[in-house]
Amino acid sequence: MYYSTGFLSAPHSMRRYIEKSAAGTRLSHESIRVVVADDHEVVRVGLRHLLSRHPTIEVVGEAATGEEAIALARHHRPDVVLLDIVMPRCNGIEAAKILRSILPETRVVILTSYEDAFHVEQALRAGAHGYLTKNMRPEELVEAITAVVAGEQVFSPTILAFVQDLDIAHLPGSLEQPLVRLTPQEGRVLQLIAEGLTTKEIAHRLGISPRTVETHRAHLMEKLRARNIAALVRFALLNADYLARLQEQGG
Repeated sequence: MYYSTGFLSAPHSMRRYIEKSAAGTRLSHESIRVVVADDHEVVRVGLRHLLSRHPTIEVVGEAATGEEAIALARHHRPDVVLLDIVMPRCNGIEAAKILRSILPETRVVILTSYEDAFHVEQALRAGAHGYLTKNMRPEELVEAITAVVAGEQVFSPTILAFVQDLDIAHLPGSLEQPLVRLTPQEGRVLQLIAEGLTTKEIAHRLGISPRTVETHRAHLMEKLRARNIAALVRFALLNADYLARLQEQGG
């Protein structure tokens, strides 16, 4: 199951979300040309195999980095680019921003394992037309690609709540006030967690008690919907600029 927005330019209160089904999706007689970008070869091969089985979809390129995705898109001018977030040499968010500026007719969709509000807002502010998670069923991905080419925005169900809290009509733009708001102290704790410090070491570094560190960590995991410490570390690595701004705010 995935959801698409029907009226992208309508006021937020009027915007409706439509549940799509195989029976309700119409396919164009022309092939939908797709570029797939993911730093894991097994994912790229799997996506190519999946999409190539569909008679109306043609995979015209595969990229392992954001830079490769941009180059392939420039060359092929595809209808859709599927972007993972974590990729070397330009991540998916930055690649989406560049693609939207140089190829305005190409639809850009994030396909990732991240299911947190921060990355959803980053993607939408970068101009992405959709945000899908990798746990969706194969037929749903085909339907989503078809819908996004038809002019809709597409989202996995777990992403919908985040999208409803955003004013899509005013995106994209700079990420000055993210939906997920961390305090400067939470940012410091997160940065030190990412550096591999223990609870006691973080407490000593910041001059706070270990219990306070544990409280901050619990708040971070709740705000970022992180299932484990590894997820917190990934968030910190992906959002170093945001954490740096938090440090500046906190003095």
